[in-house]
Amino acid sequence: MIGEKVFLRPVEFKDVDILQSIENNTDLWHLSNTLTPFSRFAIEQYIIEASTRDIYNLKQLRLMIAENQTKQVVGTIDLFDFNPTHKRAGVGILIIPEHRNKTYASQALSLLIQYAFNTLQLHQLYCTITPDNTASLQLFKKHGFIQSGTHKSWHLINNQWHDELFFQLINTKA
Repeated sequence: MIGEKVFLRPVEFKDVDILQSIENNTDLWHLSNTLTPFSRFAIEQYIIEASTRDIYNLKQLRLMIAENQTKQVVGTIDLFDFNPTHKRAGVGILIIPEHRNKTYASQALSLLIQYAFNTLQLHQLYCTITPDNTASLQLFKKHGFIQSGTHKSWHLINNQWHDELFFQLINTKA
């Protein structure tokens, strides 16, 4: 999946360090309900499993977002909670801080939407975003996601309750 500035590719062993850095960043744990760090071994095992099984087996797909010219990884984008029966999946995206504000997230999301709707034939994608995450709110709204609900006091972060907004993008052609 290739865009103007970025391409999406499967996770490879050369990504272990960057994935370990992302997964063990405690500032991000509330996004994935993580409570403990991941070992290098666990991430290597994930890469092996992801390379030998498909989204129908794993119920998730992580792709690396890489810059076209340099091939440098600038982030990750995921389909998770993949449900082939109901033809839906969640979407998560993370751009490494030094690569933000360069339209990488928008291009990666556009490529993922095309893949999800055209290749996987999904009926809908969804995401959850905290109200203070203005960059993600703008990104997903730009790509047609519509807020369809609010989970009140959903996340406990630093002893404070935070709401979570629920967004959906319906594929009207599926």
